[in-house]
Amino acid sequence: MQNTTDKRVQERRNEHRVETSREKVHPVEEVPPPLHLFALGLQHVLVMYAGAIAVPLIIGGALNLPKDQIAFLISADLFASGIVSIIQSLGIWRFGVRLPVMMGVTFASVPPMLALANNPEMGITAIYGAVIGAGVFVLFLAPYVGRLIRFFPPVVVGTVITITGLTLMPIGINWAGGGQPMITVIEDGISKRVPNPDYGAPEYILLSLLVLLVILAVAKFGRGFLANIAVLVGLSVGFAAAWFAGFVEFHGVADAAWFSPVTPFHFGYPVFDPQAILSLSIVMVVVMVETAGMLLAVGEMVEQPLDEKRMTEGLRVDGIGSIIGGIFNTFPYVSYSQNIGLVGVTGVKSRWVCVMAGAILIVLGLVPKLSTVAASIPVVVLGGAGIVMFGMVCAAGVKILAGVDFTQRGNLFIVGVSIVLGLIPTLAPAFYNQMPAALDPIAHSGIVMAAISAFILNLYFTHFSLEPRRVVQASGCENPSRETKA
Repeated sequence: MQNTTDKRVQERRNEHRVETSREKVHPVEEVPPPLHLFALGLQHVLVMYAGAIAVPLIIGGALNLPKDQIAFLISADLFASGIVSIIQSLGIWRFGVRLPVMMGVTFASVPPMLALANNPEMGITAIYGAVIGAGVFVLFLAPYVGRLIRFFPPVVVGTVITITGLTLMPIGINWAGGGQPMITVIEDGISKRVPNPDYGAPEYILLSLLVLLVILAVAKFGRGFLANIAVLVGLSVGFAAAWFAGFVEFHGVADAAWFSPVTPFHFGYPVFDPQAILSLSIVMVVVMVETAGMLLAVGEMVEQPLDEKRMTEGLRVDGIGSIIGGIFNTFPYVSYSQNIGLVGVTGVKSRWVCVMAGAILIVLGLVPKLSTVAASIPVVVLGGAGIVMFGMVCAAGVKILAGVDFTQRGNLFIVGVSIVLGLIPTLAPAFYNQMPAALDPIAHSGIVMAAISAFILNLYFTHFSLEPRRVVQASGCENPSRETKA
């Protein structure tokens, strides 16, 4: 009888330990059930897909590659994007922030790569040499940038995250309008920029509104897992409506292969040109600043603020991602803001969701037929989701700023001046047109301008002072007779 009682007591203790250990698991470490994990991962893939394939299309077109080679660029991009996303979210050795982050090709690298593509002495092998070289440079620089995290208090972090959302909003709005308001056409052999006749069409706006309303309805009335996939439900309903309205085209799906391996150095071994590497390395410094802002944002969203170590490990992935990209015939990588916004929309903080999304991207890269189907989603369907996701990024910044002590006038200057400077590229795109071209990556990035401004102004108002500073003795008592200048 005594032995039975002891066993029951021991079983209860063990159950209590299991329950306690479960309670201690942070949402970032939670692993959803397999079907839920797949659906949540697919949701991340769909919201980033349009941006993920855009750069290969741009660079492939500039290089005048045939259609099958451009398709290979897209497959390579998806494949490498999946690998780099897994490294960032899962973490391998000293690489990876170990938070729910998706990695995709950065648009900031497009201008220098276009210059190399249009240079007959360079070409695609010089692009990949520059991508690999810039990746090595980022690996070297990451620890030094990571040490700056101590100078990013809430007033700086909140400002950078807020301006990130504000500068991304035009992307979501243009998606909702059906693309870019200005398009390039060729008339009589001359390239011209003309207004997009389809931009802002009522049917596009209504379709984006439908997606937006579905997301908001599911977010409010959905329960449990359904609420977590509000964006996926909205995209699915929008895709079905677009198909019914005749906006979906499946060109190329029948011709796409079921399986196609992504081979390293498909276009030949890279050419390492010092000038090309330097130009792309400068851009990667800007990319690192943007990455720092994104990582700070997701850290706040999942309630795991970053320290110097995790920031450095996250920034290293920009470097290793570029090296992987150069090897597998693609381009530099950066954390994607729309996926960070998705974390805020769904409230799903598990990094394993992004690991699953990375695995899905790898499969899409190896199965071109599936990737072609995913590419058939009209950009207007993404519009309603984009408005929600980018708005949530901005709201996350406002939430952080709500805890800042604005009775200190310096904080008002930090936020006010930095937001205005960060909005210049968005509100007045031609403002810096007469500045040296070398400054374009910095001057035309609102996120970078706001981050630099907030960082410098915080140092100015917080760390630099002309007031006398009292020396504290070892006992902890102030010695009023001794003063030094700060």
